[in-house]
Amino acid sequence: MNAALGTIGIWLAFAAAVVGAVATGVSLLRHHQGRDPDPRFDARLLAPVLLAGMALAVGAMEHALVTHDFSIAFVADNNSRATPLLYSITGMWSALAGSILLWGFLLAVFVSVVVWRFRGDAKDPVVAWATLVMFCVAAFFVGLMVGPANPFAHVVGAAPAHGAGPNALLQDNPLVAIHPPMLYLGFVGFTVPFAFAVGMLATGRVGDRWQVETRRFTLVAWTFLSVGIMLGAWWSYQVLGWGGFWAWDPVENAALLPWLCGTAYLHSVLVQERRGLLRVWNLSLSVATFSLTILGTFLTRSGVIESVHAFSDSTLGPILIAFFLLVVVVGFGLIAWRGDRIRSPGGIDAPLGREGAFLLNNLLFVGFAFVVLLGTVFPLLYQALENQAVTVGAPYFNTVAIPVGLALLVLMALAPALSWRALSVPVLWRRLGPAAWVGVLTIVGCVAGGVRGVVPLVAFGLGAFAAASALRSIVLAVVTSLRHGRGWIRGLLNRANGGMVVHLGVVVVAVGITAATSFAQRGELALRLGQPAVFDGHRFVFEGLATVRTPAKTATEALIKVDGGGVFRPAVTQFAGTNSQAVGTPAIDSGVTGDVYLTVTEFGGVGPATGAEQFPGLPKGAVAIGVVVEPLVAWLWAGGLLIGVGGLLALIPGRRHRPTEPAPGAQVPDERARSVGPDETAAEPVLLAGPAGGSPEPVTTGGR
Repeated sequence: MNAALGTIGIWLAFAAAVVGAVATGVSLLRHHQGRDPDPRFDARLLAPVLLAGMALAVGAMEHALVTHDFSIAFVADNNSRATPLLYSITGMWSALAGSILLWGFLLAVFVSVVVWRFRGDAKDPVVAWATLVMFCVAAFFVGLMVGPANPFAHVVGAAPAHGAGPNALLQDNPLVAIHPPMLYLGFVGFTVPFAFAVGMLATGRVGDRWQVETRRFTLVAWTFLSVGIMLGAWWSYQVLGWGGFWAWDPVENAALLPWLCGTAYLHSVLVQERRGLLRVWNLSLSVATFSLTILGTFLTRSGVIESVHAFSDSTLGPILIAFFLLVVVVGFGLIAWRGDRIRSPGGIDAPLGREGAFLLNNLLFVGFAFVVLLGTVFPLLYQALENQAVTVGAPYFNTVAIPVGLALLVLMALAPALSWRALSVPVLWRRLGPAAWVGVLTIVGCVAGGVRGVVPLVAFGLGAFAAASALRSIVLAVVTSLRHGRGWIRGLLNRANGGMVVHLGVVVVAVGITAATSFAQRGELALRLGQPAVFDGHRFVFEGLATVRTPAKTATEALIKVDGGGVFRPAVTQFAGTNSQAVGTPAIDSGVTGDVYLTVTEFGGVGPATGAEQFPGLPKGAVAIGVVVEPLVAWLWAGGLLIGVGGLLALIPGRRHRPTEPAPGAQVPDERARSVGPDETAAEPVLLAGPAGGSPEPVTTGGR
């Protein structure tokens, strides 16, 4: 029954996507011919049908997992009767076919939301083209489930009695219930700005309205992806037993690449919104971001790379890479075709202004994305051409990541104090002087406290500089709101402050990463029962072993007392199911100032627990543990929370009218002048001539 219902749901969704794409295409053709759409059939009605089909398929799969329906091959391979309920539910995205099912369901949600959100603009060709693109993308992903990635394929032969169970790493921490869906919401959400970019290019309607309209969808996707990446780092830290949170793994890079381009887009689209600039750049970023989500899916789910994060092999590699190339060709081909039509009417005329800072910000993000992309795909290309394996390690990425990160901290400090267009240096210093002194005093305090090293000192100083600048902007917004009688809550909770909270979160993450990577201490200790050992100022006493058995797992725990306080229980765990292998389960003493991270590496008289032997001849009854002492690791997770909160605040609608597409030749005043602080002058509207055949674009001059 589960397989039948799921198959019906997938075919229903596939039919809705295909028919919706065809019907939308026919409607666009009739519009091109000057005829009205056929009133007897509205392709938008197929969006809820698509969603209903995918919801039926997801419901059938989850019911099959929870009830252990091992007649379905996916359930038999990724579930067992001993698997706890939580990990039975999360088993849907633990392998290829189920993750494609989740992708299709989330895509159906976004298609339905877009159709509902722009229901009043249904006759607008841009919306129609965007709907067509989203139906086509949905048809591709649902079509994968109709063909090579069928999640409801039956087991060949007799159904097993118990099932193989999930991968051990996917049932060792509840973060697996949140991290992958967050990433997928981010990946899938970037379909919306791509679809509207194609719509704008196909119709030639490349004015500001639709970039502004879809910015919120981009922000939603970016927020989900940001939080998903941070949760992935936390999951890696808690599960993998290496004491780290980012290893420049190809799958990690696959999530980082669209995040970098999406972050660049969110900044540069503000320049287009305020000044009418960077049109080609923004459209290119929309295409690039979505393309990189497809490339990330290829890297993660095709089996072409070996990674602790790649949990499935498949034959989908050629299909996914072909779709990636199609997206690139169509997207950038349309940009090349429109050429002069989409060029911005003017240029950046004041490097010392907000638009200049945003442009430099974009160059850093996109340049770093190119470096990461090159380091990620080079081993694949080299192996394909030379038939030899080669790896690109962390030093390559860190060589670029460190200077780029420091430069971005500088820009985060400068940008809130800059005005649109020109700004004098004395005014800039008056705004930034106090924040700069906070940065200097932070460096002095760190040196006095014994911190050494150029990179960490510079990072801490710039982090304090950027944080003080962001806090200044938030305080000014509250003060301005109070002066205008709107209350402090409205001044605090607004879109601009959302960006500043995101900046604060990024600063906290940057400080945490710098401290943890610069000052971490790692070691191996051989502990005899009752005999203390000291490492990096911490005292460890081994108090014995304990075995914990449940229907789902068997764990051998080492009882370690740390600094005379509580007992920590690093363990080696064996989960039920034929897929399971022994994995280390770390114990973490986490605090505001730092973490003590413990893992079991060897049991005396038994040998290595999960890795290579480090202490030959370790006597029976003794244990060897790995110890990592890392400062400020908790700041990463706190910073990730701030980024998520800031992303939500940035979704709050601003005090502005909904932008409209200006008529050709119309003189449109700028209704988007920003609110100013007490030391800034109001913006003055200035109109620049638009491109040939286009509309004039409003720009503003900021305080000088």
